[in-house]
Amino acid sequence: MILVISGTDRKGSKTKIVADHVYSYIKNNTDEEVRYFDLQDLPMSMFRKDFYNGETMPEELKDIQDELLVPSTSWVIITPEYNGSFPGIFKTFIDAVSVRKYKQTFGYKKAALIGVSDGRAGNIRGMDHLTAFLNYLKFTIFFDKLPISNIGMSIEDGELKAEAQKTINTYLNTFLQWTKVIELAI
Repeated sequence: MILVISGTDRKGSKTKIVADHVYSYIKNNTDEEVRYFDLQDLPMSMFRKDFYNGETMPEELKDIQDELLVPSTSWVIITPEYNGSFPGIFKTFIDAVSVRKYKQTFGYKKAALIGVSDGRAGNIRGMDHLTAFLNYLKFTIFFDKLPISNIGMSIEDGELKAEAQKTINTYLNTFLQWTKVIELAI
């Protein structure tokens, strides 16, 4: 299963527009099951003092882990640039689920990274930080990362313009081919 993750909980984000396109495109271009998780859907019960305990973890968070994270084999993570990195909510989410079913949740999965920013770098630094973080969790990171700079110029009426779609689609096609090659090698 491929899991597409919109890596911010900010309402009305441009990241969500990109993530929605990524999900739709992958779903229509692979026979593999594709699921979507938007950090806007994180349960507020997650934010309590004892969330770093697998036994007291909120049931809603366990459900997300069991239904989406554990059965997935590949993740496509779309993150905006927040203060020169990726959003803290994504790190908090991963930290929260890391106290339960660690190996099943993270071990030896594949990930593609798409960075989104209003600036000119497309969250390159954030994707580097995210790469190091995911490598620690034993992910294999797709050799190419997609920085999308000046995202506001690539969106019109709440939709990605054709040129941005084409760039993302080309990236995703290569990622889907790569995941098959990696599976054959294992």
